[in-house]
Amino acid sequence: MLKIKYLSAFLMMELLVFGLSIQAQAQVFMGANGNISFYSKAPLEDIEAHSREMSGAIRANTRELAFSVPVNTFQFRKSLMQQHFNERYMESDKYPKATFTGKINETPDLTQPGTYPVTATGKLTIHGVPQDRTIQGTLVSDGNKLQLTSDFKVKVADHKITIPRVVFHNIAEVVDVKLDMTLNRTEE
Repeated sequence: MLKIKYLSAFLMMELLVFGLSIQAQAQVFMGANGNISFYSKAPLEDIEAHSREMSGAIRANTRELAFSVPVNTFQFRKSLMQQHFNERYMESDKYPKATFTGKINETPDLTQPGTYPVTATGKLTIHGVPQDRTIQGTLVSDGNKLQLTSDFKVKVADHKITIPRVVFHNIAEVVDVKLDMTLNRTEE
């Protein structure tokens, strides 16, 4: 029970930080422990990492959304890759979170059951560098929860992530990102 209260407080704080003020009787879909992964296909070595610590929220009436993942929660097959990722490339001590805040462009009634292909336009911030992005996804609603899936690409140079020449052939310039998350309906 304490964990649920802590999680709710954490998500509400995240929403406030990202500018999604909660109004009385607003229907908000919130979730934690979302799955996010990335894949880098390069000539010398493929790199893949996963995190199950993505949190997020979507306000049904305004279609505003906010998602966040702690960068240091990505798990790699090799511990040395994880160390280099956090220390050399992502500088996760300095830039602890990757975030996306924005708004769904379409006008689905997310409180009604259905499958909704959507696009969201907003700011993707990685490595402390915000970029305007429109990201495609799919929301499946049963009226009380949403299942969000999305696949998109991130060009590492867009976020000022420097790849040293010595490992240039080990890391792709464009990384494939996938996410899958369940968000539960709450009345605020």
